[in-house]
Amino acid sequence: MKILDRKEPILLFLGDILIFTLALWLSLSIRNLGFPSLNEFYAHLTPFSFIFLTWLFSFFIAGLYEKHTVMLKSKLPSVILNTQIFNSIIAALFFYLIPYFGIAPKTILFIYLFVSFILILVWRIYGERMFGFKEKEKAILIGGGKEMRDLKQEVNNNSRYSLEFVSSIDLDKTDSLDFQSEILDRVYAEGISIIVIDLLDKKVEPILPHLYNLIFSKIKFVDMHKIYEDIFDRVPLSLLKYNWFLENISFAQKIGYDAFKRGMDIGLSFILGIVSLAFYPFVVLFIKLDDGGPIFISQERVGQNNKIIKIIKFRSMSVNDDGVAEKEKEQKITGAGRFLRKTRIDELPQLWSILKGDMSLVGPRPEMPSLVKLYEKEISYYNIRHLIKPGLSGWAQLYHRTPPKFDASSNETKIKLSYDLYYIKNHSFLLDLKIALKTLKALLSRSGV
Repeated sequence: MKILDRKEPILLFLGDILIFTLALWLSLSIRNLGFPSLNEFYAHLTPFSFIFLTWLFSFFIAGLYEKHTVMLKSKLPSVILNTQIFNSIIAALFFYLIPYFGIAPKTILFIYLFVSFILILVWRIYGERMFGFKEKEKAILIGGGKEMRDLKQEVNNNSRYSLEFVSSIDLDKTDSLDFQSEILDRVYAEGISIIVIDLLDKKVEPILPHLYNLIFSKIKFVDMHKIYEDIFDRVPLSLLKYNWFLENISFAQKIGYDAFKRGMDIGLSFILGIVSLAFYPFVVLFIKLDDGGPIFISQERVGQNNKIIKIIKFRSMSVNDDGVAEKEKEQKITGAGRFLRKTRIDELPQLWSILKGDMSLVGPRPEMPSLVKLYEKEISYYNIRHLIKPGLSGWAQLYHRTPPKFDASSNETKIKLSYDLYYIKNHSFLLDLKIALKTLKALLSRSGV
């Protein structure tokens, strides 16, 4: 069961088109101090319809069609404003560089930025209340641990999910389940239609026959871990046992996908590598003026099938750490290095590692050999991430908010591994494209990856 309504992004998409069109009409009305004629409106709508497609694409890159958008409503105004400013720049370039349409709307673009921002913001915050996209189903959550608590908090605080946990049972706080009082009475008293349950917990086994009988009462059952993965875009750590890997990771090669991905790696890394050469003189000058040290550093990383590969980066630290993790590293980052790291320019030379075949554009980030040895001792199944090529950007880089930076951290690396495993399990062309577009957005917004 997918608790996120897959139709809703389509409704948001269609609503955005309607809002863009309405904003154009209102902007013309404000400029003219009266309703525009149909001829004037169509004269502007025709060229604007071309850039609407680009704007919708930028909305996708900004994450405005993802489930986590509404969860973070406090950030919506800044996200939409920044996106609309970018969209207005695109529109200005479109009209001034392509004079075919015969309009250069300086005033209308300024008005349109303000009007569209207000309308889109109101639509995104209050749209589902106005149109009633869905009616939530009532559910009981039965599970334990931090994953269960995180799932309950996320679902009940995000209006875009199609269910609400009106009751929950924490298996960590009970010795045994009383089916009659804790489940059956609640099902009928609260109108429960879904039970989300951790079927792997041994405390559930005694009540399985009773749960089976609820099927005839039209009660739907959903595995808690599947919903967790669908919501948080990572594999639940509690699932990581041998049987999970045998079922989900032991798969045949996707020959067509692998060939296509390698072709994309070669083509894009070659093009981007050639284009990036234009930045090299400025980076060289920047580094030399900063501290006069070496331009490049070479470091070892663990690649596919545990093969040791060498990557080249623009030097961003006062010394080459040579793969040794130290807490004091942050103090060794140079002034130039901070800018190079923030903009990811320091990693441009890795495009040649992609062309060579040691890396891919998308995949788990390659780790230092010393840290790999440490993590393989402390984290079960850590070496599974080396089944595929490491990447310049990856799923964990986009969604893991607190990755280890300057020292070893097994706890954070476990979470990072859960994101890497999600990618390894679900890797596809569309997922790679999503990662590439989200990485582009992160770089343009200088939010880092």
